[in-house]
Amino acid sequence: MTAALEENGLTQAAGAASAAAGKAAALVRDSVKTVIAASMVGTAIEFYDFYAYGTAAANYFPHIFFSDKANPTVALLMSLLTFAIAFIARPLGSLVFGHFGDRMGRKTTLVVSLMTMGVGTFLIGCLPTYDQAGVFAVAILCLLRFVQGIGLGGEWSGAALVATENAPEDKRALYGSFPELGAPIGFFLSNGTYFVLESFNDQDAMLSWGWRVPFLLSAVLVIIGLVVRVHMEETPIFRMAQAQKKVVKSPLTEVFRKSWRQVLQATFLVAVTYTLFYTLATWSLAWGTKDTANGGGDLGFTNQEYLLMLMISICVFALFIVLSCLYADKLGRRRVLTFSSCALVVFALLFPFLLDGQLVGQKNFVANMAFLCIGFALMGIAFGPIGAFLPELFDANVRYSGSGIGYNLAAIVGAAFVPTIATWLSHNWGVHSVGLYLGVMAVCCLVSVLTCKETKDVDFTK
Repeated sequence: MTAALEENGLTQAAGAASAAAGKAAALVRDSVKTVIAASMVGTAIEFYDFYAYGTAAANYFPHIFFSDKANPTVALLMSLLTFAIAFIARPLGSLVFGHFGDRMGRKTTLVVSLMTMGVGTFLIGCLPTYDQAGVFAVAILCLLRFVQGIGLGGEWSGAALVATENAPEDKRALYGSFPELGAPIGFFLSNGTYFVLESFNDQDAMLSWGWRVPFLLSAVLVIIGLVVRVHMEETPIFRMAQAQKKVVKSPLTEVFRKSWRQVLQATFLVAVTYTLFYTLATWSLAWGTKDTANGGGDLGFTNQEYLLMLMISICVFALFIVLSCLYADKLGRRRVLTFSSCALVVFALLFPFLLDGQLVGQKNFVANMAFLCIGFALMGIAFGPIGAFLPELFDANVRYSGSGIGYNLAAIVGAAFVPTIATWLSHNWGVHSVGLYLGVMAVCCLVSVLTCKETKDVDFTK
């Protein structure tokens, strides 16, 4: 009997050792360089595409696709409404790509989402104008914007999982900063392209062909991204879920059945970052460069001057993404995001004084740079930890779907109509109403943070 017990114990030990070895094999990770490239390149292209469209929608599309002769403000509002279409499509994209990402894996899904997004962006650069094709040109623009949104719906959540599911347990927020850093990189590349184009071409040339160049150049970035992603490995945590047969047949059903609360929390955690970003990057561009008759604030900046200020301030954004993630790994995600939410409420009440032309006058670079740099610093603090916090809210077998749905619902709540709403508010009620709009979104984020549990030490393999 003793011999039988010993044999049974040896068998159990061998089984445990085998399981441990299997887990260790599953947790073999890509190199840090590969993780950085694979997670960062897609979000850089994502934000490049969106910024290129946002800049064009604010400055060129009102002339190219909408008649601005009768009422320039209405033409600007119509142009900015097309900007919203991709955000409306993104939750649908997250449903599709989230399902396959949790069923088939992160790698394949990310490759397809990148191709979808890239094709839509490139074809926008090939469109005929309103003068050439009439309403048909506007309809195709809206369709391609929708295709962009579908592809983008699967991008961020997959990139965040590539980073965090390859991360050491005590550095998930830092690794989660890799896809977040794609935002300032994409923004810098997009605005840099417009800045160079406008430095060597006049307004007529930009309206004729110059606006197309950023969209056509996106094909180069997409090809680079595809090469990187095709050669990366599947994430170790998904491989473990496959080995343990934890992959579910219907991830979307599981998410809405068990994790609907986390989806809502994720939505409002992210929504304020969208509102802040497109207030800083899209609405303020029109406000700073147009006169009051054209929906602006009569601040007197040229488009080139404002793009340069945005490119400088975006470096502050990148710096504070990294800093906030370092602190999120040490202090926890909730503490960092609670601070950013409270600080954003204060900023929302005070920043309109920096953009009030009657108070600061025209071409007040100091006031405008203070607005942009402080805003982007707070944006970095609020946006950085999201790369780890959102995936940590969900179990591994529904993580792609859950984090993707929450992130892309936030795109509708926080971003889809921000430029349009902010332009309408500022035109009818003044710049201080835009501050109140941002303040409401910051309060919603604070409530969401306070209802979440700290996730810094959760078992991310489950």
